[in-house]
This record gives sequence, structure tokens and C-alpha cells, in this order.
Amino acid sequence: MKTFGLSKSERIKKKNEISRLFNSGKRIYSNSRKLKAIFCFGEDDSGTIKIVTAVHKKAGNAVWRNRVKRLLRVSYRLNKNILTDIVKEKTLLIMISPNSINKKTTPKLGLNYVQLDLVELLEKIKKQILIETKK
Repeated sequence: MKTFGLSKSERIKKKNEISRLFNSGKRIYSNSRKLKAIFCFGEDDSGTIKIVTAVHKKAGNAVWRNRVKRLLRVSYRLNKNILTDIVKEKTLLIMISPNSINKKTTPKLGLNYVQLDLVELLEKIKKQILIETKK
């Protein structure tokens, strides 16, 4: 696993993993409510983190949605070291999506706009996992 890479094995592709996220995942929002994350533990014991980015169709046209997904992946890729040290036994599944960001409110979107909230979300996920493992 590369330090700043995002390989195919680190992406959620299976339908049952996505349905597991929606059925048993916990939702967390950033403080500014720009981003939302759903996370849960997967079935296998590989000790990896798998992510998927999702943007609703009503948020904007395809070009804008693809840009948002790319910015979310890049900001996760640069900051994934926040979670790698605590996930050792089970696979962590994470879905990251914009909550209040759309093309009308933010037509020009930059990495700094997304990255601060994503780091905040990853820290919140880390805190939740540490609380759950202590129980």
C-alpha cells in the first residue's frame, strides 16, 4: 500500500459493501455541514480502509460532480495516514459525500475548500472508532 496512493484494493466496488454501509453504518457530518461520511466495519479481516465517494445527481452537472469526487479522493489520499494506525484487524468501509455543497452555492471548488472538512471528518471517525474499541 502506497503512502499517498489509492489503489483499487482500497476502493469499495461491491454492492454488498455499499448496502452494508447504508444499513449498519454511522453518519458523521463536518462542523460546517459541508461533508458527510458513513462508516462501518466490513466482514473480512484484512485490516485495510476502503472508501467510496458519492455525489447526488441534483448537486450539479457531470463535470462538476466528477470534480467534487476527484477532490474528495485526492484530499483523502493525502490525509489517509490519520486512520491507518488504528485500523489493524477489520476492514473499515467509508463513504464520503458532500452534504450542503452544490454547483449553485459553490460553482468554483478548490482542494482547500474540501480538504479541511475531510480532515475533520477523518478525525471524528478516528475518535468514534477509539471509543467503540474501548467498550
